[in-house]
Amino acid sequence: MSEPALRVSDLETPALLLDLDKMERNLKRVADYAHEHELRLRPHTKTHKTPALGRKQLDLGAVGLTVAKVSEAEVMLASGTPDLLVAYPVIGRKKLERLMEVAAKTNVTVSLDSALAARQLSDAARESQRHIGVLAEVDAGLGRVGVAPGSDLIELVRGITRLPWLRFDGIAFYPGHIKSLDEGGLNAVDALSQLLAAAIRELKQAGFEVRIVSGGSTPALFHSHEIAGLNEIRPGTYIFNDRNTMLMNACSLDDCAGSILTTVVSTAKKGQVIIDGGSKTFSSDRPVTAAEVSFGHIVDSPEAVFTKMNEEHGYVDIRRCQRDFTVGDRVRIIPNHICVAMNLHEFVYGIRGDLVEQVWKVEGRGKLQ
Repeated sequence: MSEPALRVSDLETPALLLDLDKMERNLKRVADYAHEHELRLRPHTKTHKTPALGRKQLDLGAVGLTVAKVSEAEVMLASGTPDLLVAYPVIGRKKLERLMEVAAKTNVTVSLDSALAARQLSDAARESQRHIGVLAEVDAGLGRVGVAPGSDLIELVRGITRLPWLRFDGIAFYPGHIKSLDEGGLNAVDALSQLLAAAIRELKQAGFEVRIVSGGSTPALFHSHEIAGLNEIRPGTYIFNDRNTMLMNACSLDDCAGSILTTVVSTAKKGQVIIDGGSKTFSSDRPVTAAEVSFGHIVDSPEAVFTKMNEEHGYVDIRRCQRDFTVGDRVRIIPNHICVAMNLHEFVYGIRGDLVEQVWKVEGRGKLQ
């Protein structure tokens, strides 16, 4: 006799739910966009942290996957990916030894922005006798990592090309400073296009072939084809989207596939309910554009405001609501930042309607080294 179907109402809370219809629609939309504009799609797995979901991206045409840390690369091997980009400088002998073990199983590329990182990578590649691709990281305006375009970039690339066992493949950038698609955001996209065009032109004039120009973020995703020279995109959040993506007008509420199911555990204070999810359940990221402090969009009661968190307690202000809440009520919340929320959950539940169709272990959670 088969076991009865698992329903959302059967789940213990807090539980991270993934609406499979919405997720699949998000995946197909971006895969179709990349195909239409002849862009290599190499999604960042920082959002889902789950090899089975990486496999879905590959099956829809992704050329490979992107990770930030070596430990994430180790996990993502289970997806069967033919290519991994570590979009983060890998520093330290032990990390590099582990990376070379990954490179024994799939093609590996690393983005970096310093001569030291390049030399350490070259030494490790020489010891393991494995060629490693390199993308020179360019600061496109965020001011986080990456060298300035121009002489700094040319000098970095020149150093990379002189090192044995490294293959200079192109440049990488992250336009994280573009957080909206209003007039200012669109002007920033245009400025980014001009910056990259100049950088590519100067590299070619210096004698370097720029085979890959890799960039990505979900907010500016669908303007990627407008950016000069860009031929590879690395979006991550798009698979689920979240409240901040919605606030940046990069998706609609109906595109948000991830939500966290919680239970009301206290109504003792008038005008407030306490839910069984706090900072160990949700991201502490605040809204990127809203003035009001809140930690998620409450799906069934958008007038409610998720105002505060302790480790296990979420404070929800219900004074604007036209309904009453009782202990035991279930409340579904779209978090501000889904990537961090995923990293806090051991399992996630793929649902269609009220049925739980998939249960995935978040195998990349806590992989920080």
